[in-house]
Amino acid sequence: MTATSSRPAAPPLVLTQRRIWLIFSALIAGMLLSSLDQTIVSTAMPTIVGQLGGVEHQAWITTAYLLATTIVMPIYGKFGDVFGRRTLFLVAIAVFTLASAGCAFATDFWWFVIFRAMQGLGGGGLMILSQAIIADIVPADQRGKYLGPLGAVFGVAAVAGPLLGGFFVDHLTWHWAFYINLPVGVLAFAIAWFTLTLPTKRPEKKVDFLGVLTLSAATTCLILFTDFGGDRGWTDPLTLALAVGVLVAASLFVLVESRAEDPIIPLSLFRNPIFVNATAIGFTVGLGMFAALAFMPTFLQMSSGTSAAVSGLLMIPMMAGLMATSIASGIAITKTGHYKAYPIAGALVTAAAMLWLTTLEGSTPLWLICTMLFTLGLGLGLIMQVVVLVVQNAVPPNEIGTATSTNNYFREVGASLGVAVFGTIFTNRLAEKLTAVFTGAGASPEQAGQATATLDPGALNQLPDSVRTGVVDAYADSLAPVFWYLIPFLLVAFVIACFLRQIPLSHEAGMVARGEAVTEEQLTHAAGARPHPAEAEAGSRPAP
Repeated sequence: MTATSSRPAAPPLVLTQRRIWLIFSALIAGMLLSSLDQTIVSTAMPTIVGQLGGVEHQAWITTAYLLATTIVMPIYGKFGDVFGRRTLFLVAIAVFTLASAGCAFATDFWWFVIFRAMQGLGGGGLMILSQAIIADIVPADQRGKYLGPLGAVFGVAAVAGPLLGGFFVDHLTWHWAFYINLPVGVLAFAIAWFTLTLPTKRPEKKVDFLGVLTLSAATTCLILFTDFGGDRGWTDPLTLALAVGVLVAASLFVLVESRAEDPIIPLSLFRNPIFVNATAIGFTVGLGMFAALAFMPTFLQMSSGTSAAVSGLLMIPMMAGLMATSIASGIAITKTGHYKAYPIAGALVTAAAMLWLTTLEGSTPLWLICTMLFTLGLGLGLIMQVVVLVVQNAVPPNEIGTATSTNNYFREVGASLGVAVFGTIFTNRLAEKLTAVFTGAGASPEQAGQATATLDPGALNQLPDSVRTGVVDAYADSLAPVFWYLIPFLLVAFVIACFLRQIPLSHEAGMVARGEAVTEEQLTHAAGARPHPAEAEAGSRPAP
């Protein structure tokens, strides 16, 4: 018995090729909104934290966004299965756009962090619902060829985002990095409103609100535990209280899910070995990947002495590598029907790129940094899209949204942990080294602390050469060694990928398998079918 059904009076949707591309255009608009924001903000972050006085707390900007995204992912996934995905997609665009306005007008660092968290509430929906809707309208064995347009979206964002972010920081103000989301958000909402034609549903079972509450509490306690542990110490009373909160909330969540009529994350998913392996790969890769990416623009601006525009452009090679292997692996999977080799190769390539990044110094040539980032992108492109496809192919059609969101949830948990733990290591080292640099130049401890909190690329250029050199060395010595901590997690992902089981890819789109839609071929066949005389005599009809 499924948890949902379409409205009885509504006829099945006909998935013509034109309708598929119209729906896909709405998904592209939503993904462009989210991906463009990330590349712009990463470029502008050093200036933002410097002007708002939050250099030592800059990890919170990324952590807040990832935490909010992580919390809402299972909600969007499950509610999409229960109620339908169209309204939720429109809500996600609206929330993201309004939160962007809040970020643009923020004058306090912590208010800015709050609005970034609100952006995460919308961004999580754009990510999950886009992936689930693609699975609804395109069969698994044909989904690879649709990765091309999505890859093009990320490519456009990779080029336009750093250019815009750098231009805004260097010639206008960082606020424009969020102003730009307003017209893009309105356009994305309009496109989705007119083109995203999907069936609505009614729940047949009680919605698991208690599961949502306990899962949100467990996730929040976990991320705050890692943040406060690195900042205040792992034996601090508040840190220990959060650790207890994680254990209690997680235990309550498992208890609630085992008794829920329609759980937000069905425990039966974890009895599926393909789902477990693919999700574990996503978790370990997410832990290493986002920790590495979160602070690369900061490294490029401060350690290499480049401008915001140049540092943003230096991230383009990574996105180019990711786009190349994402498209190539998708096409290859469509042709061959095999997927296992790609996560294995991707984990090894990504680990090799991380090892290479440990050699970063302030004097490293820019062309060499670009080559390192391109290699990193090549590895990630072999993993990210493939893992989602594997999960969607391994579960029943009525659980596509739930399985997609659960897989992404654990990847984002890994990302949040990685950014929190390794970001704390980076910022603690950086604050200590910067304080030493300023006190060594004759500043008092109070002056050194103030200079550390308000340091941005513009202020760096105003410092004497000896102090500026010390700051550059402090950034290099603080960030490059962090990559060593990430390599073991990628090697674990490689081992897990070796045990990933290969099964045939489905030939039916999710909506067709659930009876919510029919293909053009099915409609034509049904219209032209005639009952065989023997069948007519027996009172039977040929299957459509």
